[in-house]
This record gives sequence, structure tokens and C-alpha cells, in this order.
Amino acid sequence: MKQIAPLLISLLCSFSAVAADFKLTSTDLIANQPMNQRQEFAGFGCNGGNQSPQLQWQNAPAGTKSFAITVYDPDAPTGSGWWHWTVVNIPAQITSIAAGTVPQGAQQGRTDFGTAAYGGACPPVGDKAHRYIHTVWALDVPQLPLDANASGALVGYMLNQHALGKAELIATYQRAK
Repeated sequence: MKQIAPLLISLLCSFSAVAADFKLTSTDLIANQPMNQRQEFAGFGCNGGNQSPQLQWQNAPAGTKSFAITVYDPDAPTGSGWWHWTVVNIPAQITSIAAGTVPQGAQQGRTDFGTAAYGGACPPVGDKAHRYIHTVWALDVPQLPLDANASGALVGYMLNQHALGKAELIATYQRAK
């Protein structure tokens, strides 16, 4: 038993060091700061540009065969949060996307707005600032068997089954009264 503990600690520290190197940045988002109105939804009473942000990532874990992107609001008043965007099957050689684009060959899943497309921030008027967790997932498979009807929950399940690592960038958004 005494020999197993140091081994486990060593393995956990090694994974943490590798995972810490995987980083997500954006020219459109600043960590823990409000998003631009370009990333606000166009509908449900919101009047934004509904444009997905520019994203770039670096230092993916060894063995990465594809990437996925999710945008999730845990503060939505639903009891289960709100999926704003899911994109899977991004080829491993792609390490950035331009604003408003989806990589060729990638598959978008159904958001909680009911469509397979980016759906921007749209918290209720007067509600506290919501957090929008932008995540790039490094996966151990080249493709996931998902289509445009895949819910955020199903995409999340599949990502957690195949994740080698993930990098997050959290931005906020609030609509004034």
C-alpha cells in the first residue's frame, strides 16, 4: 500500500502538469470579463450579432486525434444550465477558428435554442452576470458518432468519455434593465 500512494501521486502530478499546458485564448474574449454584443444572441429579446468568438488553443495533450468546442452557461435559470454551442470532429491539425466560423468537416450539435448553430449569450434582463464557459476538448478519437440532432447533454457525455484534456476560457455577460 505504501508503494502505491507515491505512484498515484506521481501520476496525478504528471497529468496536472500536462493538462496545465493546454491553453485556450481569444482575441474576442477576456477571461472573467464581459463579452462583446457581437456574441449576444439575436432573438429571445436579445439584439446582438450572434457571432461565435475567435478561439485559438495550444499545447494539446499528446495523442490528440481531434478537438471539440463547447460553450455552456451554468447560470441559466433552468436548473440544468444552457448549451450555447457544441462542435465536434474538429481535425487535430486545426488549432484556431476565426470568429463566426466552423472548421470544415466539423459537426455542430443542437443547442438549447433548438438549432445546430452558435447561439449567443442572452441572460434574462436584470439577472446577475452569467458565466459562459468556452471549452476546447482534446479527444482520443478522430471522430465522434454525433450529428446535428445531438443534445448538449449527449455531446457532453461523449466528450467526457474521450477527453485527453480540456482548456477553458470563461467570459461573462449581463443585460441591464
